[in-house]
Formats: sequence, structure tokens, C-alpha cells
Amino acid sequence: MHIGGLAIFAPPQEPFDTAMLAGLVDSRLDLVPRYRQRVRETPGGLAAPVWVDDENFDLGYHVRRTALPRPGSDEQLHELVARVLSRPLDRDRPLWEMYLVEGLAEGRVALVTKTHQALVDGVGAIEIGEVLFDDAPDDVGADPLPGNSWVPRREPSTVGLMVGVLNELVTRPSAIVGTVQHAAADIGRTVGRVAATSASALHVARTITRPAPNSPLNVDIGEARRFATSTSSLDQYRLLHQHYDSTIHDVVLATVTGGLRSWLQMRGEPVTGRSTVRALVPVSVNEDNIDTTLATVIVELPVGEPSPVVRLHQVAYAMRAGLEDHRTVSAQRLAGLAGFAPATLHAAGARLAGGLSHRVFNLLVTNAPGPQQPRYLGGARLVEAYPVSPLSKGQALSIGVTSYDGRVFAGLFGDREAMPDLDILAQCLDDALAELLATLDV
Repeated sequence: MHIGGLAIFAPPQEPFDTAMLAGLVDSRLDLVPRYRQRVRETPGGLAAPVWVDDENFDLGYHVRRTALPRPGSDEQLHELVARVLSRPLDRDRPLWEMYLVEGLAEGRVALVTKTHQALVDGVGAIEIGEVLFDDAPDDVGADPLPGNSWVPRREPSTVGLMVGVLNELVTRPSAIVGTVQHAAADIGRTVGRVAATSASALHVARTITRPAPNSPLNVDIGEARRFATSTSSLDQYRLLHQHYDSTIHDVVLATVTGGLRSWLQMRGEPVTGRSTVRALVPVSVNEDNIDTTLATVIVELPVGEPSPVVRLHQVAYAMRAGLEDHRTVSAQRLAGLAGFAPATLHAAGARLAGGLSHRVFNLLVTNAPGPQQPRYLGGARLVEAYPVSPLSKGQALSIGVTSYDGRVFAGLFGDREAMPDLDILAQCLDDALAELLATLDV
């Protein structure tokens, strides 16, 4: 259940090594205090696990260096990302790792991040990447925080934890109900929790009680992964959104729909006019305040429709209907539903997907808008940024999309056995966008 990311930087002018990166991380860890905490189980599992300061926190364990054989290709980099994200995190340490990757072609460097979803639970708990980047190359070190001034709080004893648990259950007896519900994986209980959140969620409950369409995307998965990417211009999406009176998010989903259609056909899967793929799609309805205005829509992607324009219109209609007829759940309700309030859209979608049965949907598609101005880390300019969303049980594929500095970056994460052709699907996404753009010339 790792939220990950691949960031690629232009050749840096100044030294860009693990010592520099570790110093930068150390100077800003006070902004993300949970990154120095580890998980400790409560006695008897009577309450949710608690966060405790890691008295033996070792920054060198979390900030690591690796390299590709020069000149490293994008394919080798993607394989490295898949291997890193496949490995479990050490539960006895803070649940994150960061890898500085050297040896890329053309003098570029990369940063691979891996963070457990639990680490960014709660309003105000953010992913470390949000505090490392600067607006200008000379901003680094402008106002460093005294990271080495941190003194860990003493870890509570077992008796102290038990007293805290008992006090919690006495003052908030509903807490134990929430703990039991959190442990339940049964789809009926999940539906009940969604429906009980609000009467406006009734349509969500009706949707998710219907099994998702049969799909090669829903299989038993293993531990190994594959990773692939797709890159395009944001201006292309803007042209389509203006011409067809839809949102950029609609165009992204229509592109995913077209790519899935071609990929299924290339696999020899039966694709008829009524074929659909059900996607779980978190949507930010107010980019200025993502935590309180997150909507989740379960939408049928019309992969059986041969016309790219009709596909776009159908996706746009389905998204509007999902947002207008209350088939959405706000982030505040999601927090009550599953015991969390994620700080980023990708984390929110992945966490929600992990709490639902694989019978509810076929894949997760997240689309989080990023800054449209350059960002820098240690003076090096960020040129590519790909999100990595984890796979839920029974889900062979997740697609994360982020726009940054005039470009759109898609990260495709798949089960290694079920998705041997993941790079072909990435190419299908490129072809689907080209197919849509071609309709503008008609």
C-alpha cells in the first residue's frame, strides 16, 4: 500500500548527491513530523495502532542512493521503480523511503519516493515531496529549519498504552465500533458504511452493490509489479476541452477509455458495443481546498464505443451526472467512512480503493492537477513527475495522472504477471489522445 512517485530532473549545475539530499530532507523534516514516527500496535488490538517517535531514527536508512548502468534508459528506470515499490516497508521504522537515482542518460537524475498511505492520514499530514520543492533554483537553504534540534518523545509503556486505550473506549465507546468496522473486508459491511454516511450516498451504495464488469483487470495478484509512463502536452487537452465543451478531467478519462479499448482488442478480449470498464475516480471540485471538496465517482468507461468523440461525450455526461445527482462522497465523509482524511488526491483515491471489494470496480484512475510553473529540488529543475498509486486486492492496474509545467504525466502501475503488456497500454493511451486530436481536423 505504497504511495509512490518518480521525479526526473534536468542535469543539475551544482552537486546533486545523497549528502545534499539528506541535508535538505533533514532541514525540512520538522514540517512533516510523522516522518520521524513509527507505528506501534495497541495491546490486544482493542484500538487503532498509534504513532510514536522513533527514538533510533536514522535518516541514512530512509534516504538512499542507487544507480543505473550508464547510460541508463527509461526502461531500466521504470524497472527500478517497479522493484522498489514492490518491496514491503519495514514496520519497525517510519514508513517511507527515498532513492536518489544516478546514471541516467543525458546527465539527468531521478528521485523515487515510497510512502505508506498511513503516513499521510489526517488533515495536515502531508507527503514529504510537498515540502522539498522550491519555486526557484536559488531558494534552497533560504530558510532552513533546524532539523537536528528534534528530540524524540519517550515511547509510552505497554501499561500506558493500555490505560490510553481504556480511556478512549470509556469516553468514546463508538471508537471500538469503528475499529471493528475498519477490520471488516466484507463487501456488505462496506456498502453499509457508505450508505450510512449520508442519504446522499444512496446512489453510491446502489452502484457498488452491482458487480463490476468482467475484466482481465480483476485477477488474483502477486507481490511483483511493473511500471510504465505516458507523457503528453497539457495544451492538447485544453484544445479538446474547449472544442467539445468538456472538462480537462473528462478528456483525461476519455483518453484512458480509448487506450483501454485498444489494449483489450489487442489482447483478443471480447469488446462489444455495450462493453464498459468501471473506474473509481476521485475528483477535486475545488482545487484550492482539496481536503474538504473531494468527490468520488464510480463511472462506467464506454470502451465498447468506437467513436472517440462519442466516448468523450459519454464520459463527460457520466461525470456530470455523478457529481450532480449526489453519487459522490465528500472528503469529510470519507474520513468518517474509513478512518482517514488524506492530504492528497492520489492518496485519497488509493486509500478508498483499498477499502472496497475488487467486485466494486475494475481500476482506480486518479488525476491531480499540479503547479504549472517549474519546481526545483536542491537547485535542479524538475522536468517530469509521475505518480504511482498502489494496487488493491484483485486489482491488476492503477493509473495516476498529474499535470505539471504544461505537460501531463501518467504513471501506470500493474501486477507483473497479469500486466506483461503494460508498456503497450501506455502506448495505447498516447494513440487514444492522438485519435481524439485528429477529430479536430475534420
